[in-house]
Amino acid sequence: LIALSAAAGKAAKKQLSAQAAMLLRKGIFYVGSMVIVLTILHQLELKMGALLGAAGIVGIAIGFASQTSVSNIISGLFLISERPFEVGDLIRVGDTTGTVMSVDLMSVKLKTFDNQFVRLPNETLIKAQVNNLTHFPIRRLDIHLGVAYKEDVAHVKKVLAEIGSQNPFCLDEPEPLILLQNFGDSALEFLFAIWSTKEDYLQLKKTVRQEIKERFDAEGIEIPFPHRTLYTGSATAPFPIRIVSGETDRAN
Repeated sequence: LIALSAAAGKAAKKQLSAQAAMLLRKGIFYVGSMVIVLTILHQLELKMGALLGAAGIVGIAIGFASQTSVSNIISGLFLISERPFEVGDLIRVGDTTGTVMSVDLMSVKLKTFDNQFVRLPNETLIKAQVNNLTHFPIRRLDIHLGVAYKEDVAHVKKVLAEIGSQNPFCLDEPEPLILLQNFGDSALEFLFAIWSTKEDYLQLKKTVRQEIKERFDAEGIEIPFPHRTLYTGSATAPFPIRIVSGETDRAN
């Protein structure tokens, strides 16, 4: 039975996605196991009516004791039918980011960047916001940076545009987006948004920030530290003080 399900999974991979092949393999295994158990019980000449009645009672007891498991299974069916992500996709759920290893009826298994195994119950995924980071073929990297108020805005935009055009992982289409976004307390705040394929996203993220620092240093563009100017008011003259001697006081 295990060999049959594995063979079916391998055959399905040629025409189906990895997720569909995995579900087909597991479905064949579970259905086949049920058929074998029923066949054995039939050979033992057990009365199926009494067996089903007992199974129903046991099922009710187990149902009350395992409501969370039932909820996970129902949520798993919704995930399988909706397919918000597949095996191999990179997803983010809360503070957890990882590659989908499997999508099962009870849970979804992830592998994180630091090689940790994470099991997420399906009920949690149904209720939480799930970001599929690799659903589309390209991704955008947003870099927020600030330069000193004395810098020329046109020159800063020109340097950033050159950085985008020279980076091998940055796409020409869509074009990089360079915006003067805000007048901050200590700096002119820019948004530098560039695109890459989902396969090159980490390489772009790793290289472009270093290139910005190196080019800004070479061009003399200052990235200022946060600073504040305090105004304490104008200087005031001290209060006049007149000292009266003790003898003058006694004479009076």
